[in-house]
Order: sequence, then C-alpha cells, then structure tokens
Amino acid sequence: MDKVVASADEAVRDIPDGAVLMSSGFGLCGNPENLITALHRKGTKGLTIISNNCGTTELGLGILLKAKQVKKMVSSYVGENKEFERQFLSGELDVELNPQGTLAERIRAGGCGIAGFFTPTGAGTQVAEGKEQRMIDGRLHVLETPLKADFALVHAWKADRWGNLVFRKTARNFAPMMCMAAKTTIVECEQLVEPGEIDPDQIHIPSIFVKRIVVAKNLQKWIERRTVRKQA
Repeated sequence: MDKVVASADEAVRDIPDGAVLMSSGFGLCGNPENLITALHRKGTKGLTIISNNCGTTELGLGILLKAKQVKKMVSSYVGENKEFERQFLSGELDVELNPQGTLAERIRAGGCGIAGFFTPTGAGTQVAEGKEQRMIDGRLHVLETPLKADFALVHAWKADRWGNLVFRKTARNFAPMMCMAAKTTIVECEQLVEPGEIDPDQIHIPSIFVKRIVVAKNLQKWIERRTVRKQA
C-alpha cells in the first residue's frame, strides 16, 4: 500500500513517447514542478497534454514545450506563453482550445464515466464546429465528449503513504478531477504523513485514484505576474 517512490525521476520513469498527460495547475498555481522537471530531463517526446494552460515561456509546462516535447495541447487559456504562440502560428503545435468550464467538465466526465454532455457554452460558434448541437429548453446546446489520459501529474499539499490527498485552497483547481480521469496518477506532495493522520472528512481524493507519490523538493511556487499594492 505504500505508494511513495524515491524521486520524481523514478515517478515518471515509464511515461513513453506519445503519451497523453493531464497536468494540474491554474496558471502556475498548483503546478507539479518536480514532475514536470523530471519529464523534461527524461526527454519524452510527442506528448499530448491536457491542462488549463501551458505555463509561461520559461516556466511550468512551458519548459516541455520549448524543448519540443509537446505535440498537442488541450487547453483553455494560453496567453502567457510566447513560444506557444510561435509554435501554434507556425503549425508546429496542434491546439484544441476549450471554454474553461467545458474543459473542467470534460475532465470530470472522463473520470466519472460520463459518455458526453450538452452545454450551451460555445453553441453556434466555432467551438461547436463538427459537433452535434441540440435545442434543449429553447436554447441551443453543443455535445462535448469526455477527456481521459494515460497519466496525470498532480501537485498536492498533503498526502499519506497510501495516496489519500489534500489540496490547499486554489491549488486544488483541476487536480481532483484529473486524478480520476487518468489511468495512472502520479502525485508530488508538499507534506507526507502516515496513514490515519489525515481526518477522513478532509480527504479530497481517496487513495484508490493514486498510483505513485513523491515528496516535492525545492519548490519555487512560481507567479506569472507579481502585483503588489503601494503602502499607504
């Protein structure tokens, strides 16, 4: 039951070229920093990555993109990464853009075994091209399909050795649903505790969805745009 591995490199050891990955984070908040860096060192290529965004030009998933390890991004917001823009406009990168709520629900559907859902978001626009549309309660809806992955790379605040997870505040973002939607969930945690030390009522994701855990080291907790107010 002990799912802890010695290092981030060990945790990502079997991610092959061409894998479909989910990566937690909203902007740079909740990024699995150690796992991303380990995957960069491993040099895995041809990746399809499902994540809200692709980091920045130099940080987060952006380091994989810059190293030409990413074939396709399924995302919602990509405006902080100049290399993403360059690769997309040059045709080097395949991009599937989703409204943010739709992206979250597609991932949740993948983890919950939902075969598809209708949403009014994007109906009648380019988002709906090639998809079934249907009038429901007098409003046009578009059919969206679930998202699943071979691996999920997730940052958690606290984990026990069995794989029960707690996320901290907004760093929870897409992480719980990604844990459920991937065949293999790999977690880096800030705090590792023994089984029983986490109040069962406080567990956000139970251990059944987690395959491997590594204790995070030297976290930078990057911030895209640091904004501070002037002191009075």
